[in-house]
Amino acid sequence: MTTTSGRDRTVSAATDDQLVVYPDAQRGSGWLFFAGTVMGIAGIMRIVDSIWAFSYHGALPDNLKDGVLGSDLKSYAWAWLAVGCVLILASFLVLVRSQFARWIGIIAAAFGAISAVAWMPYYPIWSLTYVGLGVMVIYALTRYGGREAI
Repeated sequence: MTTTSGRDRTVSAATDDQLVVYPDAQRGSGWLFFAGTVMGIAGIMRIVDSIWAFSYHGALPDNLKDGVLGSDLKSYAWAWLAVGCVLILASFLVLVRSQFARWIGIIAAAFGAISAVAWMPYYPIWSLTYVGLGVMVIYALTRYGGREAI
């Protein structure tokens, strides 16, 4: 079996009589798939959080009254639901290489990475993982999410 790789295609000869030409994947398609997948999973997690917040009827922490969205857990549930829907929509659009979704993804990943720093004293490993994933999504969308050169 002979294999050669060129700029635009990979040629593989399985036998002497047969020549098969496979088009190469677009540059950075793996990174964009990673970014879209991470945003989709984060969106699903936000929606699960919102379902939990809508159905929770237990005691709330005392310091929730000092939260950004007030003391009502339903406010947080609506915010998480909206963010989850935006992330899932951006995930699908990034996978089809939409420029609009690229910018939404960059902003969402930056916000997620920065907000994870607040949880660093409580969950250091998870916070660092979340920051790392956010940085990798930003890298993928800034490096490979742009328009292709003609």
